Amino acid sequence: MAALGIRGVQRAVRCDLFFLRGDLTEQEVGRLRDELLVDPVVQRAVWRLAAEKSPTPPGAVRVEVGLLQGVTDSVADNLYARARLLGVSGLRAAASAQSYLLFGALTPGEAHTVAQRLLCNDVIQHYELGCLSPQVGIDPPLTEIRAEPVPIVGLGDQGLLRVSRERLLSLDLAEMRAVQAYFAGEGREPTDVELESIAQTWSEHCGHKTFKGIVEYVESSDEGIVRERIDSLLRTYIQAATQKIDAPWVRSSFVDDAGIIDFTEDYEVSFKVETHNHPSALEPFGGANTGIGGVVRDIMGVSARPIANTDVLCFGPLGIEMGQLPSGVLHPRRIYNGVVSGIEDYGNKMGIPTVNGAIVFDPGYIANPLVYCGCVGIAPCNSHPREPRPGDLIVVLGGRTGRDGLHGATFSSIELTHETGETSGGAVQIGNPITEKMMLDAILVARDERLYHAITDCGGGGLSSAVSEMGEATGVTVWLDKVPLKYLGLQPWEIWLSEAQERMILAVPPENESRLGRICQDHWVEMSVIGRFTGDRRLHLHYGDETVADLSMAFLHKGIPLRKLEAAWTRPTFAEPDGPIWSVGADLAQDLLQILAHPNVRSKEDVVRRYDHEVQGGTVIKPFVGVEDDGPSDAAVLRPLEVADSWPGLAVGCGFNPAYGTIDPYAMAIAAIDEAVRNVVAVGADPERIAILDNFCWGNPLLPDRMGGLVRACKGCYDGALHYGTPFISGKDSLNNEFTDGETGQQVAIPPSLLISALGIVPDVRHTCTMDLKAAGDLVYLVGETRKELGGSFYYRLHGLVGNSVPGIAQAGPATARALHRAIGAGLVRACHDCSEGGLAVALAEMALAGGLGIEVALAAIPVADDHGREPDWLLFSESNGRYVVEVPPEAAAAFEVQMSQVPCARIGRVVETPSLTVANCQGHETLFSLPLATIKEAWRGHLQGPSVGRERD
Repeated sequence: MAALGIRGVQRAVRCDLFFLRGDLTEQEVGRLRDELLVDPVVQRAVWRLAAEKSPTPPGAVRVEVGLLQGVTDSVADNLYARARLLGVSGLRAAASAQSYLLFGALTPGEAHTVAQRLLCNDVIQHYELGCLSPQVGIDPPLTEIRAEPVPIVGLGDQGLLRVSRERLLSLDLAEMRAVQAYFAGEGREPTDVELESIAQTWSEHCGHKTFKGIVEYVESSDEGIVRERIDSLLRTYIQAATQKIDAPWVRSSFVDDAGIIDFTEDYEVSFKVETHNHPSALEPFGGANTGIGGVVRDIMGVSARPIANTDVLCFGPLGIEMGQLPSGVLHPRRIYNGVVSGIEDYGNKMGIPTVNGAIVFDPGYIANPLVYCGCVGIAPCNSHPREPRPGDLIVVLGGRTGRDGLHGATFSSIELTHETGETSGGAVQIGNPITEKMMLDAILVARDERLYHAITDCGGGGLSSAVSEMGEATGVTVWLDKVPLKYLGLQPWEIWLSEAQERMILAVPPENESRLGRICQDHWVEMSVIGRFTGDRRLHLHYGDETVADLSMAFLHKGIPLRKLEAAWTRPTFAEPDGPIWSVGADLAQDLLQILAHPNVRSKEDVVRRYDHEVQGGTVIKPFVGVEDDGPSDAAVLRPLEVADSWPGLAVGCGFNPAYGTIDPYAMAIAAIDEAVRNVVAVGADPERIAILDNFCWGNPLLPDRMGGLVRACKGCYDGALHYGTPFISGKDSLNNEFTDGETGQQVAIPPSLLISALGIVPDVRHTCTMDLKAAGDLVYLVGETRKELGGSFYYRLHGLVGNSVPGIAQAGPATARALHRAIGAGLVRACHDCSEGGLAVALAEMALAGGLGIEVALAAIPVADDHGREPDWLLFSESNGRYVVEVPPEAAAAFEVQMSQVPCARIGRVVETPSLTVANCQGHETLFSLPLATIKEAWRGHLQGPSVGRERD
């Protein structure tokens, strides 16, 4: 509240509210209270009739916050279901809310400000100063249910664009003209259902039309101008790399809901990463919560059991003042708290460990936070059927359909503005992980009994996307009035497009319907038959006796005009320092502490500890390792329960550095692939069995400079994947991550942001490696070459610089990874840590703090690619790719050096008992600095004090 300039509140009390409607006795209310609603260790409860308003204590202001009508209330839904189990049959409906008592000197205007800015998100909630009027169990007013024709056949260009804009279709003029021409040929106007279906299918979110479009690319440099015509970034670079690598162990890439690779003779593993950026900007908890739920369903959509989640999160600076925020933007701290809570809530309740991720803060993410959500799954080989057959039933499992999530696919395809919360609030979905967990259990039984011919999830676009994509080759007939609803009053297009959560679509042979129904009943999962797969390759939708849509599948899925885009890229030039930044060793020591304390480097333990990374009992290497379990792992290693009688495992890691993208997105892509590979190799993954995923988050692709950077990044993906032999098996793009300030008109894009996720096979989890130092007397090696590459580095940022020398491709990187893997497998390595953010200095500090031991190193021994004078600052803080710090016991040193003889590798120091990091200079081996481990750990935990700690200098 102090950030709002409100300082009169002395204390605040929060209470949970539950509104109950029904024929309930006092004893039944008591049972619900004592057995379902109240934790007697920390809570007490009172109840009263709704007509009896709760008294507000003297000197306090009461603010009560509840969900808007039609928004999913998962707490109330679970309360209602559990009441039945208790035998309380008189409960008819329930709703949850919160009550806040603010004590102190607070004016009504200040109370409204606190409610609006801190307590209530008007996208999904409403509030009252005082007591809420309960609306529980009251259905919205009924309107006539029918499909409406939308006149477009006779419209001119401006009229077509107006229809697209007013209906939030996100279709451009060429696309609207194609729709107009189709219906002119049909001799009729489209219905609202048909128009919405086309918009969803052709949306950027679902159709990836930028990555599939024609790009006229111009690149300018000192050598001249290069022009290139690119027919599909996806085919030319991402898929082409996978095809050229042609790894025999890739089972499915860019076909299913997730990528799939071989694991053992009997099992395959799947991996998918999605983004949920726009929803998280509007409603952080719900956006992140359903982001996890959606990517888990992607894994369920390939008939796999989810075994791990990942998350990479990007926010604006948490310390920004409220007055500095653009209009209509939530404060980064509120987004941060909501997103973290949403991820915690879904993953923990589903019993899936969250094992890997990152958190990045940058001013570019103030209005457009990024929420990358990933999931890994395992399934028996050949257990995932993909082809529905004519006559199969269209079965929907799981949650009911409501208005939550409407226009989610098209909403995710546009830029955000100060009015987005008002115009697109309905695009935010609300999740219920308990429903999804029960659905998962039912699906795994159905899979093992082979009861379905195909399965997919209801994600972006809802039933429209799931059913029409599954039935593209066959055709479908759907009866929308048979779709189970949360409440009455939904129009046909709302039923078809709703992105209500926790729903899966199955193609089920009629003879298996009854068996599937019994399984669902056993698992408390709702199941409904809503249609059939046909053989006419058309989309037929009915509501009662009315035909509300009749479209050609060919037009729906192939009729979109190819987008034509212009792209231009000229490498920017940034200032480089004229001379040395440092003067004495103490400067470097202080810089190291400042980097360790930076929000992007420091410990994220306060977040990660909220996630359950032990559940399922298969996590071999966890997010934190070391003597006190507080050192940052390079990657996670899993040994799924399905292979508990053998020793293979999976390594999950990632690479992400948007700071490089400001200089050159090509270099950013190279570095992200390199880092993802290093992370999983460092823990024991076989570098010849690593698959990767690409997730692009970018600005407006219709702006040539943004599109030019995207082309550069795709080229980097292609070259990086071929360099390491790592096929792409899945990916996703989230474009239009820009914000237009309604007051200033300023248009701001996020930094170019490419996440590379890696899934590697660990041949034997008994031969894995962690990053914490293990024993005094061991030798310390630096593997890989160091270059004077400080562009985009934390060292430069600390000194207010960007630089130009962004890290380039490590030519010896693949050979280095293979040699290191052999050494780890032979038991020659005690600890291994990759060099990334902050370079060698940060890697050494992290290994020391994790192991509780000291290190003595000499910079003179570091392998360098070029002689730039061996200045200590770039030797310590360069972020060159392809490097690892390795701890080797003395008795294994000779064998280790033989293994590494063909790649850059040098002994640079040793592990010591003295808890300090000591660095010797190149000339004369004098000590540059020595930092106590306690000081290093204090910095890394973010506890250092001072005006510049954790921030770049001006």
